[in-house]
Amino acid sequence: MAEKKSAWFSYLIMAMVLNVISITPGCNIEGNHPGFSKTGSGIYYRLNSIGEGLTNPKPGDIITVDLQYITPCDSLFFTGRRLFMLEEPPIPGSVEECFAMLRTGDQADFILDANTFFTLTLGTSLPGFLKEGDYIMISVKMLDIHTRQSYYEKKEADKAWLDDLGKYEKRVLENYILNNKLDIVPDEHGLYFMQIRSGTGKRVTAGDTVELHYEGRFINGKFFDSTYERGETFRFVYGQEMQLIKGLEKAVGRMHEGEKALVLLPSELAFGKSGSSTGLVPPYTSIIYEIKVTRVH
Repeated sequence: MAEKKSAWFSYLIMAMVLNVISITPGCNIEGNHPGFSKTGSGIYYRLNSIGEGLTNPKPGDIITVDLQYITPCDSLFFTGRRLFMLEEPPIPGSVEECFAMLRTGDQADFILDANTFFTLTLGTSLPGFLKEGDYIMISVKMLDIHTRQSYYEKKEADKAWLDDLGKYEKRVLENYILNNKLDIVPDEHGLYFMQIRSGTGKRVTAGDTVELHYEGRFINGKFFDSTYERGETFRFVYGQEMQLIKGLEKAVGRMHEGEKALVLLPSELAFGKSGSSTGLVPPYTSIIYEIKVTRVH
């Protein structure tokens, strides 16, 4: 049974170790569970809100849920959103039955025997902050239900849409170069590099500490980042990972101290199909940087 644990089960065990705070031993939910109804398999449940869904998930369906796990003392020890395939209940009264009771938009609380949940359903030992006879409450909101077929059809549709977006990005970048009469062609990596002013200092090499000024803008001219506005240069060790996006890394590596350049980056050399983590740069978006290497040492 332990071999069948879903990925979200494994994550739960790790999250409990990290998130348990101020749990007082000896607490327990009252055995009668007032306000809860009981299923034939022994699950206590309380439906808090009803969604607009018309059907319940079946084993094999792909579901998305928001989850909270709560100790007998009302301490929250896990919260998260999970997408996974619903499996057949391995035993009567297992958590899979809870998910199967909900339709899209429904939110409910379930009370399960802690020992059964951890030892039989998850195939692991009872955590130290719980004891034999304790119950835990699981709060579930059903966000989405897909059959396996409809889920993968949607994924294919999303992929086709993203492919179209990538083709559109390429046309926008080509039109920008044409309309601005830029004498610039991409190198073997797809990087567009145009020197504005040469530099007479040291060329950037791996291990150098580099200081540079830059301004980043979109094809439409709107700025999204500038070291000049912040009033300080950006300083980093060239060659170390996760300091520059791929295109800037390649551009700076061909520059000398004092040099200034215009760099056009297609999204594959910038923030890719996901966009920037801040949300400032959308997916599949080409961007432009004007870079000045102020110091290399």
